[in-house]
Amino acid sequence: MASGGGSPKLSRAEIEARIKAAGERAKAEAEERRRKEPSAQQPKEIGGRKGPDPTRYGDWENKGIASDF
Repeated sequence: MASGGGSPKLSRAEIEARIKAAGERAKAEAEERRRKEPSAQQPKEIGGRKGPDPTRYGDWENKGIASDF
């Protein structure tokens, strides 16, 4: 039995059910925020680098030399 006035012990199934419910609430909140956000089109970059965005991978490459930042 729990002593010291703490919260009661929950079964594994109860814990998993609470986690699942919290995840579903968070997903619904995120979907609502996305629905309310205006979908702005990004302007096309002129003279930019070819290929994927280098900052996504944490480094830059220029003339064969890679530098991390």
